Amino acid sequence: MDIAANSNQTAETEADLLEKLRVARSALREQSEEAQHCANLTPGQKIADTVASTMGSWRFIIIQSIFLLIWIILNLTHVITAWDPYPFILLNLALSFQAAYAAPFIMMSQNRQQDIDRLEAKNDYQVNVKAELEIELLHEKIDQLRETEVMQLTKAVSELTELLAKKS
Repeated sequence: MDIAANSNQTAETEADLLEKLRVARSALREQSEEAQHCANLTPGQKIADTVASTMGSWRFIIIQSIFLLIWIILNLTHVITAWDPYPFILLNLALSFQAAYAAPFIMMSQNRQQDIDRLEAKNDYQVNVKAELEIELLHEKIDQLRETEVMQLTKAVSELTELLAKKS
C-alpha cells in the first residue's frame, strides 16, 4: 500500500508540474514570437537596423574601398586642382563625420539585438529547466517501475519457495 500511495502522490505531482510546464511553454512561445516579429519597431530602430546592416555588409566595404581608392588617386595625380589642397584632410574629415554618425546607429542596433538575445537566452534557460524536470520525472517513473518489479519478483520468489517447501 505504501507503493500505491507513493505512486498516486507522484502522479499528482507529475500532473501539476506538467500543467505548469504547459502554461510556461505557451507563455514562452508568445514571448518568442513577439521577439521575432519586428512589426512594433519605432522608426529610429528601423533606421538603426538598416544603417547597421548596410555598413556591416561586404557590399558597403567594397563600395567604400573603391570610393576611397578613387579619391586617393584623383588627389595624388592632381586631376582636379584645389579640391583637397592639403592631401587627405578633407577625406579625413569625411571619414570622421561618417564614423561619428554611424557609431550611434550601430550601437542602438546592437543594444536592441542584445535585448533580443537576452530574451532568447532566458527562453533557452527555461526550456533547459523544463527538459531537466521532464528527465527527472522519467527517472522517477523508471525507479518506481524498478521498485514495483523488484517487489513482484520478491513476491514470486517467495511463492515459488513456498511451493518448493510444500512439495518437499
